[in-house]
Amino acid sequence: MDLPSLAVVLQAALSPNPDERKAAEQSLNQFQYAPLHLVRLLQIIVDSNVDMGVRQVASIHFKNFIAKNWSPLDSDAQQKISQSDKDVVRDHILVFVTQVPPLLRVQLGECLKTIIHSDYPEQWPRLLDWVKLNLQDQQVYGALYVLRILSRKYEFKSDEERVPVYRIVDETFPHLLNIFNRLVQIVNPSLEVADLIKLICKIFWSSIYLEIPKLLFDQNIFNAWMMLFLNILERPVPSEGEPVDPDLRKSWGWWKVKKWTVHILNRLYTRFGDLKLQNPENRAFAQTFQKHYAGKILECHLNLLNVIRVGGYLPDRVINLILQYLSNSISRNSMYTMLQPRLDVLLFEIVFPLMCFNDNDQKLWDEDPHEYVRKGYDIIEDLYSPRTASMDFVSELVRKRGKENLQKFIQFIVEIFRRYDEASAEYKPYRQKDGALLAIGALCDKLKQTEPYKSELERMLVQHVFPEFSSPVGHLRAKAAWVAGQYAHINFSDQNNFRQALQCVVSRMQDPELPVRVDSVFALRSFIEACKDLNEIRPILPRLLDEFFKLMNEVENEDLVFTLETIVDKFGEEMAPYALGLCQNLAAAFWRCMNTAEADEEADDPGALAAVGCLRAISTILESVSRLPHLFVQIEPTLLPIMRRMLTTDGQEVFEEVLEIVSYMTFFSPTISLEMWSLWPLMMEALADWAIDFFPSSFDINSCGISGIVNMLPSLLPGIVNLIPSGLFELNLDILVPLDNYISRGTAHFLTCKEPDYQQSLWSMISSIMSDKNMEDNDIVPAPKLIEVVFQNCRGQVDHWVEPYLRITVERLRHTEKSYVKCLFMQVIADALYYNAALTLNILQKLGVASEIFHLWFQLLQQVKKSGMRANFKREHEKKVCCLGLTSLLALPADQLPGEALGRVFRANLDLLVAYKDQAAEAAKEEEAEDDDDMDGFQTDDEDDDGSGFDKEMGVDADDGDDADTITLRKLAEQAKSFRPNDDDDDDSDDDYSDDEELQSPIDEVDPFVFFVDTIKVIQSSDPLRFENLTQTLELNYQAVANGVAQHAEQRRAEIEKEKLEKTSAATA
Repeated sequence: MDLPSLAVVLQAALSPNPDERKAAEQSLNQFQYAPLHLVRLLQIIVDSNVDMGVRQVASIHFKNFIAKNWSPLDSDAQQKISQSDKDVVRDHILVFVTQVPPLLRVQLGECLKTIIHSDYPEQWPRLLDWVKLNLQDQQVYGALYVLRILSRKYEFKSDEERVPVYRIVDETFPHLLNIFNRLVQIVNPSLEVADLIKLICKIFWSSIYLEIPKLLFDQNIFNAWMMLFLNILERPVPSEGEPVDPDLRKSWGWWKVKKWTVHILNRLYTRFGDLKLQNPENRAFAQTFQKHYAGKILECHLNLLNVIRVGGYLPDRVINLILQYLSNSISRNSMYTMLQPRLDVLLFEIVFPLMCFNDNDQKLWDEDPHEYVRKGYDIIEDLYSPRTASMDFVSELVRKRGKENLQKFIQFIVEIFRRYDEASAEYKPYRQKDGALLAIGALCDKLKQTEPYKSELERMLVQHVFPEFSSPVGHLRAKAAWVAGQYAHINFSDQNNFRQALQCVVSRMQDPELPVRVDSVFALRSFIEACKDLNEIRPILPRLLDEFFKLMNEVENEDLVFTLETIVDKFGEEMAPYALGLCQNLAAAFWRCMNTAEADEEADDPGALAAVGCLRAISTILESVSRLPHLFVQIEPTLLPIMRRMLTTDGQEVFEEVLEIVSYMTFFSPTISLEMWSLWPLMMEALADWAIDFFPSSFDINSCGISGIVNMLPSLLPGIVNLIPSGLFELNLDILVPLDNYISRGTAHFLTCKEPDYQQSLWSMISSIMSDKNMEDNDIVPAPKLIEVVFQNCRGQVDHWVEPYLRITVERLRHTEKSYVKCLFMQVIADALYYNAALTLNILQKLGVASEIFHLWFQLLQQVKKSGMRANFKREHEKKVCCLGLTSLLALPADQLPGEALGRVFRANLDLLVAYKDQAAEAAKEEEAEDDDDMDGFQTDDEDDDGSGFDKEMGVDADDGDDADTITLRKLAEQAKSFRPNDDDDDDSDDDYSDDEELQSPIDEVDPFVFFVDTIKVIQSSDPLRFENLTQTLELNYQAVANGVAQHAEQRRAEIEKEKLEKTSAATA
């Protein structure tokens, strides 16, 4: 398509006629891969004579095409853009990216970012030369614009990936310094000057984000930069042209320059100004920075803050950053010494007023209470907020320098309380009281631990907080609820005061003002957690739930759902009468939230977060009523539409939460309904299409380079890393549990249904994953677990699947390097032997791998760590599976298992049974000592105190004592962690290994000792000579072990009979 024709098609893409637009789109798509098409699009974009609408359409197509095709994700895919077209685009986009109007510059800038990230330095080595040339020429803005993109590419890179940035800094920073110097000296600078300085600041920021470039270790060069930054920091922004509108004002170019300057100085101070740095070169830099610059920056920051004290203007973000710097200075003696003389003015005349309710708050409260609530509970807003930074400053001050500051600050707050109480209604300092309450709430951790304040907290609440629940001022009622929640866990000397606080919070859930109702619900969560006598809440529970769902209809906030989860957790099965209604309300709320999220495609939309919270709350409810299976039948129709829709691509963001709900429904329902079975194909389709990342039983971010992620986060979400629980870096994304439930609890349907054919679909999924060479060993772990589920639950009914499953197991085993995964595959072999030993052995011989497999199995069984502990098959479950498999081998006739092999299998079995017994006994002791039935710390045989387990008395009870009806799916979900491989075979720590006893399977009813002894008795009666040969060839120690095992088997047999009788009696009663 030539240039004029392309322009016509692009014009048609703007037509109000949908048919013309559709034809234009089809034409563009038809010719998008033609030679020079990309070049012609660029020509139209940069041609000022072409209609702006056409240029904009061209720029969007240009950007989308480059994003998709410049550097395809699949490196083996055929390149859609010719090298000659790429060369033309690279050469021309540099020239025009800063010459086109801002509307088009945004699109071309994104294209340039894609190209640079893909091509520099390998395919675009001349780029840096172009930048240097134009920094010295008249195209300074274009050069800075490109250099910003180039430096941003390496902002979060570390180690060898960062090498190119060293050359960028060495070759461009001298030019940047000269340009910066000239710009700062301009008298009456224009806004364009601010744009250039801002770009220089951004380049500097990206270049020093992770480490100080070597060039800046030159003290003269670094000092030159610092003098310029301090100049920008000290000088007032030009008054000419400053917008009056608050939103435009904070985004004005000169305030952006100020913000980036403060940002850079904070980064230098907090990351590189620490004298405790280990690297000698960095320590020397820190000493220089502390000595020559830290104090000057502090002084400049204090002077800047003084502007707002006298009524001047500073953008919120600048205030926030300055207070962060001051907070970081508190713990450093030299800096605190400088801060002290001005501390009272800072604390009482600047910081505290920032904590008080203000005009902007009131305006938002009145005009958009929903937005007020959103901002109040948005962590991103918090990170940039002057109020939050003020609270952090006060908290840090009393934490690090409390001895000289806590008392005077509390006296200041008490004085505000006194003035407020003494003033008449029209003169009460309502906003100062609000700030005082915020301060008291922010300091709750310190005050709860520090006398004499700790003893006075209850009286403070009664005198200064409780009355505000009836305040005529809405924001004080809200603050009263929030503060009450902060102190709900203190020890009330008078329970009537706790009761009064709870009643006040509950009453405010019906407040006419939305923010008050929201704060009251959040406070309620703390009171429910702290409540020792649920009779305080039980009578009003229906009312609470009613008010809660009214509020959920108004506000989409995941924190609301946390309160509901707390109620459900606290009341457990008492929630049964409300379970159906709760699930119906949460389902309705979920659909509302999803509709909101789809309408607003913002990634951090609160509706999307609230939708996840709704699903999580549904799971909590299902867990709470897990002993009442009839309720699951009632709840199922409400949840089915959610599960059906969200197991498709529509549910990618909530797939994990939906899997958990499916797990509950398939585990606790009396039976798995046909409607629930209809979800199986959806899960299989998802796994085949887009959800393969959810197949691994756990995803460890450490494998992705945790240091890189942690380094990146502070820039994206400053401070958020400190708020993330450590456990968040290990995400359970387990699809194994629901599939296990379908097979184990719906075995008959799984085996008999042919439309759809569940057996075939499971085989297709497992074989596809096991044969995928691109999937790491860690990623396929649930596959052998699912084979185990099939063999154990379908014993004697899936003979035709034994060979296919063994074939893919052996094939993958041969290419597996990780010992843990090898053991999983060996367990598949053991399960197959237990399923049908003769069939399995015949298949292994047919495949020509029998000797190889058994050699590897015994090798893994005998392998020990440096410490002498067992290296493989550490869990009780793994040992048991191996025992059953080996015992099944023993039952084979002599022509299939010769005498020599029989003896080896017999000895290996005895060793495993002893290890299993020792481990189970130790776990039982530990459980009894801890008085903990939750099985949180599953024992591995690495923790045995005595390696000579076979010398112990064989009569210790090894019963795990779990009742099927009381196992909750939370414990099942925890098993996902147990499947995580351990990369270090010599690491004695087995924290990563938890046992599988909580995962129910048919072998739970099989005692390995009884099974072993019964099998040996069969050999003894059917082939006495074979038995005699076996016993005569045993060493003395193995003879002793065999006798001990036999004795323990009889003891276990008696215990099992006793347990059966007890269960029968209990059932009858």
